[in-house]
Amino acid sequence: MLHNKKILIGVTGSIAAYKMAILTRQLVKNGAEVRIIMTPDASFFITPLTLSTLSKNPVLMDNFDRTSGQWNSHVELGLWADVFLIAPATANTIGKMANGICDNLLLAAYFSARSKVVVAPAMDIDMYQHPAVVKNIQKIKEFGNHVIPAEEGELASGLVGEGRMAEPEHIVNYLLAHFNNAKKLASKKVLVNAGPTYEMIDPVRYIGNFSSGKMGVAIAEVLCDFGAEVHLVLGPNTMKPSNNNMQVYEVMSALKMQETCSELFPKMDAAILAAAVADFQPDYISDIKIKKQQDSLSLNLVKTPDTLETLSAMKKKGQILAGFALETNNELENAKQKLISKKLDFIVLNSLTDIDAGFGKDTNKITIIDPDGFMQTFDAKPKKEVAVDIIEHLIGKL
Repeated sequence: MLHNKKILIGVTGSIAAYKMAILTRQLVKNGAEVRIIMTPDASFFITPLTLSTLSKNPVLMDNFDRTSGQWNSHVELGLWADVFLIAPATANTIGKMANGICDNLLLAAYFSARSKVVVAPAMDIDMYQHPAVVKNIQKIKEFGNHVIPAEEGELASGLVGEGRMAEPEHIVNYLLAHFNNAKKLASKKVLVNAGPTYEMIDPVRYIGNFSSGKMGVAIAEVLCDFGAEVHLVLGPNTMKPSNNNMQVYEVMSALKMQETCSELFPKMDAAILAAAVADFQPDYISDIKIKKQQDSLSLNLVKTPDTLETLSAMKKKGQILAGFALETNNELENAKQKLISKKLDFIVLNSLTDIDAGFGKDTNKITIIDPDGFMQTFDAKPKKEVAVDIIEHLIGKL
């Protein structure tokens, strides 16, 4: 049931808008409180009166209601919702969402929303498969939005293929699953680390790696979706969480990463360490910029603190500790060795030799390995979906 859940629906100008009468009725019957925003073009396909009657709330279309003289606050709408569902979502609206264009109340509410945003595309097959639309859908996913893929069937044009908005009952089931997931890790505290570390050589140079932090941030965001209290220790990167419901601790070096994680871990139910921590650091850091006065420069490198090893030694009964293994050769053997040596509850293997995995990619391809010999390999998929697979495995452990 969706009892007392606040669902804001944004309806755009697609023939599929007629289905919103059915969807609105089903959501209300399931106990949800529904408010609706329509774009002006949407009113050509279904009347505001119909949706107002079914939702039991006025339908909003403009920032300013000229009849009542009332200002419709997009900020208030964005803060009110538990979920903002944009359905049907046209190629036009998706393109604006992807590129920061805000020219109506629906988009203003979207850019103000702090809740989960769910998008159900609807368009003709050729539009849905156009490279620009595919790219825009991928962009809004990267922003943290969730997309319910269009379904296959007969389209308004008479063509048959992908492009139909997901059926109302499928969208309701998706929302039910979302709110059910939000309870799975309720009251659980989870530590995640992400990104690279930078080991200083002098005030302007460092040793680091190419990690973007995307995988670890995706894990932290999915944990929030599942209801966990999330503490993210984040190395230097440009990938910032789109979900504000977590504590973020920004660090620079491997030592600071280890110290922060060690301080937090005793209070955690679980930790997933996804950061690409530098293995070595200079044994001496110059206070001033090193001048290019010689043809060569020698650095003596020493090991950095091992965060996984430190947390493993601290782990108490009932706590779950998981790590990542990014390998370039002998992947399974190296991952299994790390799993055993660090005394982990499971390890996530990905390989730099796989074109769908590695630093900076939007996708990943993983294998999850347990100490008891269990091993599961997943197909390549967006990192947010990979994170769901990892979190589901964590839930089984907890």
